[in-house]
Amino acid sequence: MKSLNIIRTILVVTALVTALITANSAISAQPVNRMQAATLEKTGVISARGAYSLSELENKLKMQAMDAGATGHLITGVTGNNLLNGTATLYR
Repeated sequence: MKSLNIIRTILVVTALVTALITANSAISAQPVNRMQAATLEKTGVISARGAYSLSELENKLKMQAMDAGATGHLITGVTGNNLLNGTATLYR
C-alpha cells in the first residue's frame, strides 16, 4: 500500500513539473527570425544596456519582452566591446 502511494506521488509531481514547463514556454517571449516577424504584428521596440555577454543581453531583452506581453522578439542590433547594448523589436 505504501509503495502505491509513493508511485502516485511521483506521478503527480511529474505531471505538475511537466505542466509548469509547458506553461512557462507558452508565456515566454520566443525569439523569431525575419521571416516569422513578417507574419506577426509589431508591438514595440525595447533596449537593454550593460550586459557582459551576448547570452546576458539576450536574457535581458527576453525578460523585457515578456514584461511587455510580447509573444516574440527579434534582436535588431548589438553594440559594445566590454559591455554590450542591444535593441529588439517586439511582436504579438
